[in-house]
Amino acid sequence: MLWRCLTWFGWFFPVAFLGLFFVLPLWAIVRLSFADGLGGAWAALQQGYYWRVLGFTIWQALLSTLLTLLVGMPGAYVFARYHFPGKSLLRALATIPFVLPTIVVAVAFGALLGPRGLLGPLLAGLGLPTFQLGSGLGLVLVAHVFYNYTIVLRMVGGFWQHLDPRMGEAAMMLGARRYQVLLRITLPLLLPALGAAALLIFIFTFTSFGVIVILGGARMATLEVEIYRQTAQLLRLDVAATLALIQAVCMLLLSVAYTRVAARVAVPLELQARSVAARPVRSLGAKLLVGANSALILLLLGLPLAALVLRSLLAPAESPWPFTLAAYSALNENRTGSAFFVPPTVALFNSLRIAASTTLLALLIGLPTAYLLARRPRKQVRLAALLDALFMLPLGISAVTLGLGYLVALNQLGLTQWRTSPWLLPLLHSLVALPFVIRSLLPVLRARSRHQREAALMLGATPISAWLRVELPQIAPALATGAVFAFTVSLGEFGASLMLARPDQPTLPVMIFRFLGQPGALNYAQALAMSTILMLTTASSFLLLERLRPPGGEF
Repeated sequence: MLWRCLTWFGWFFPVAFLGLFFVLPLWAIVRLSFADGLGGAWAALQQGYYWRVLGFTIWQALLSTLLTLLVGMPGAYVFARYHFPGKSLLRALATIPFVLPTIVVAVAFGALLGPRGLLGPLLAGLGLPTFQLGSGLGLVLVAHVFYNYTIVLRMVGGFWQHLDPRMGEAAMMLGARRYQVLLRITLPLLLPALGAAALLIFIFTFTSFGVIVILGGARMATLEVEIYRQTAQLLRLDVAATLALIQAVCMLLLSVAYTRVAARVAVPLELQARSVAARPVRSLGAKLLVGANSALILLLLGLPLAALVLRSLLAPAESPWPFTLAAYSALNENRTGSAFFVPPTVALFNSLRIAASTTLLALLIGLPTAYLLARRPRKQVRLAALLDALFMLPLGISAVTLGLGYLVALNQLGLTQWRTSPWLLPLLHSLVALPFVIRSLLPVLRARSRHQREAALMLGATPISAWLRVELPQIAPALATGAVFAFTVSLGEFGASLMLARPDQPTLPVMIFRFLGQPGALNYAQALAMSTILMLTTASSFLLLERLRPPGGEF
């Protein structure tokens, strides 16, 4: 009886958390959108400007998706079909940009290709023609390729490396040429993985916020940016709610499409082991292909991050030294004597505190939820499947939309004083982190053996002691993976933090954005320095994740 009560409480608690902190804010947005019936929403939709914003949002996401696929496909082929030294390290390095905060990615590309970037002076010093992407669509597209390159590498390359290469070899023996094998055999087999990767990239670029705000310029607005502008700058919560509702509907349709396409990747195709598909690099052509792809990864992914670090260390032109730590040493200086000055060390502490709280919440909710989903008794199969799908929903709603939902819900419930609660951001961040925690734990929990725990109980161990000494060591790597994912997701979250963070308690991404908005070379250098600190913290956390990640799963 006690176990049955605990089980039902275990079902109720995660569902109640999801309903209170996810469904309720979204419902508040719906209510505000239709507060005046259809008239208010219809009045907003009649304005051509918002339709142009939606059109540009779709257009830039399509371009970003196409460019990322074109750049990533050669790398997917190389990682799928060849063994070469440093392959695992290169794969890990290629994944780091995906886990970096978007504001760090934006600042890094500004440091390389922007008006104050390093590439222009470097080319001029070498006597070569100079160019700058400045701000605009071109720089945004390049940053999106940088950010999402690893999706193609992991999803398409991971599927490709299990396809049997003997099908293509048999076709060539029958007279087919290489391009015919690619077009008629390989690409049709890769279509499910390509479609899933393309939809995922489109979803991420459709809701892009930090990259658009920083690199896009004042005239470039997507739905995500316009929701923030209507909320924080124009105080038009009704218009913001209508736009957020449009975005949520689009994301729901995209998420359903992604789920169906991704399911086709799991259809059996007599997949082969990696050792069968991959081969050593022997011919000159293969060496050139692998070398060129490795160089592309290092240049595409390494140059912006290297430019970020180098640009933060460059001394002013009048300094006798080429490098300096002035930007780092000035982080705690209130040069203007402002009463609202917040030391960046406080912002870093806030980010770490929120990330730690988020990790704790995500583990406390995600661990029992994963256990319940892994058990799946016959009577609860449908309930488990429903809960599994429900906890994936926060990935389909942008953080800016959730932040707006929290503001609207607190207003409607008369709880505006909760805006200053230190738990508001951890609660929102934990919603985004929960799917990562659950997905990290589920495969391990479903594959674990219960015999050892049962043996410990038969030998006199208590249930708690058996779990701590027998079961916890088995799931510890997956638990650590989920924890690091939750920590890094919270550490770099920007959109919702910009809307909900208290002015005197900003996070590090919000503080970076503030410095970027202030004139002066030193303010820009300080933004670069804080971006470097945030990049190193996030990258080291991810590398730790790669060491702790349990076998299985490419992404």
